[in-house]
Amino acid sequence: MISRESFAGWYRHRYVWAAAILLVVSAGAVVLVSSANSKTEPPDLHGQIVNRMRTTLEQADPEQHNHAGHEVQQVADGEESKPAVICGVHVYGYEPADVTVLADVKTVYGFHLCGVAEQGRTWDWAVKLAGPVIMDMATEPVGIQVVEATEDTRFIDRLHQMFPAKYAELAEKEALGASEMADLRRRYDSAAGL
Repeated sequence: MISRESFAGWYRHRYVWAAAILLVVSAGAVVLVSSANSKTEPPDLHGQIVNRMRTTLEQADPEQHNHAGHEVQQVADGEESKPAVICGVHVYGYEPADVTVLADVKTVYGFHLCGVAEQGRTWDWAVKLAGPVIMDMATEPVGIQVVEATEDTRFIDRLHQMFPAKYAELAEKEALGASEMADLRRRYDSAAGL
């Protein structure tokens, strides 16, 4: 049987015991949560494609990009410098459509909007490169084809010649989403020193 004094002592310290038990339980929960968060999951295939498209377009040589606006500039010390190209992309789809690994993706159909980030030049005055794009992921370097009108073919007709019908329909309606556009502008301002 427990004596009245020992029960009274325990009863007085019950809050200390409760706090100690809660501390141990919460410390265990923090360890479990932090160990679960420390395991970085590989990005989904769509995210990997977006990253590869963006990186490829931002590092492309002018000849690969098929756009004007990548002029070399003179900097103060007389050396030539190529301004950074900052891109946002939107993926309409990829072929083969049933693959689950980036290495198996052969062709990507999407949209790109890039700004040539010259120092001090705001987004509104930047040279921009935009439009539907096809990327051949099976080649090294990645092949880039931009949909552009020709002397004989209107832009919309050229889009339907180059894109599969399901992606051409999306290209007529969709460009960059709000979050991708906000990220593009933030990265552009940083690269332009704004």
